[in-house]
Amino acid sequence: MPFLNDMLDESNRRRLEAERLAEENLEPAIATQPAGQERIQSRYRFNVEGVMAVVRREIIGQDEAVDALERMLRIVRADIADPRRPLHTALFLGPTGVGKTELVRALARALHGDADAFCRVDMNTLSQEHYAAALTGAPPGYVGSKEGTTILNQALIEGSLGKPGIVLFDELEKASDEVVQALLNVFDNGMLTVASGERTYSFRNALIFMTSNLGARRLQRHEERRERFPFRYLPVSHRQRRARLSGMMEKELLRRFPPEFVNRIDTITVFNWIHGTIVERLVDLETERLNRRLRKHGVELRLHAAVRRLVAREGFDRKFGARSLRRAMRHKVEAPLAEYLLTDFSAGTDGPRLEARLEGGRVRFVATT
Repeated sequence: MPFLNDMLDESNRRRLEAERLAEENLEPAIATQPAGQERIQSRYRFNVEGVMAVVRREIIGQDEAVDALERMLRIVRADIADPRRPLHTALFLGPTGVGKTELVRALARALHGDADAFCRVDMNTLSQEHYAAALTGAPPGYVGSKEGTTILNQALIEGSLGKPGIVLFDELEKASDEVVQALLNVFDNGMLTVASGERTYSFRNALIFMTSNLGARRLQRHEERRERFPFRYLPVSHRQRRARLSGMMEKELLRRFPPEFVNRIDTITVFNWIHGTIVERLVDLETERLNRRLRKHGVELRLHAAVRRLVAREGFDRKFGARSLRRAMRHKVEAPLAEYLLTDFSAGTDGPRLEARLEGGRVRFVATT
């Protein structure tokens, strides 16, 4: 009986965890091309406009990265990519907290209805040479070589009917040289055969994304220099600025990775710093995400303008990007909201809508109709 009770407890725990994660996926894109609107024969059936509508709602202040993603999806949707390679290989560069990983999550949510519907490999776990077997499989003669097991998930890599799979290699610069060499074959022919030869993973139906903070400090110094006198008064076009940043990032890449590796990447995108002009829009986005989690309580939250400005002011930190904003949101709004829900809120008498107001320097909540 204790064994059965443990199994039931574990089953309930997994169910509740799945329900909690599903709160972030309540509004997936209807990513299927409407019937009768096909102009060409393609093995893919997703609606590019529907997918991008979700991505643009989730990713703010990174227009160039989003536009590059849309161009990539149109190539895939038209089914004109090289069938012997991954559908697309993209590298996202930039400082922490600017939306590199979040862009991949938004794409997974839009395509598959689940923000976790992609194969994620944290490259910091493969930073040492002897950990490379986690990706490439154990060599012949070692434990696990016959099984050919790795940390890869073939189902997520292959995607679903009419939709591509998504793979994310996060924090690429931290991977060991052996892992980088293994990825060369993946980028070149879309296949990864484990060291024992017992199993082969196919990436030919997958979109491959990589993220890296490589060169972020140099980029930060450059941007800070641009804002100081007299450089902020020197006229520099947007094209010149982007070309300069791309050149800086290319030099950093070639210092870390061999040229043949960099040459196999289809697109390299440099993400922008989070600027103060879009912080309040990011606050609205965080509020929308909080409201998704509040739906199970039948509650909807609205922030008064003063509270929005407070969170934006406290949460704006260029070094930490949106992560600093999330911390401010948690301390200034979520913590007092949790106290209100646990002590003062009454589902039977209070209305379903709450307004966060700033009173005496503290955020307080008032039930509204």
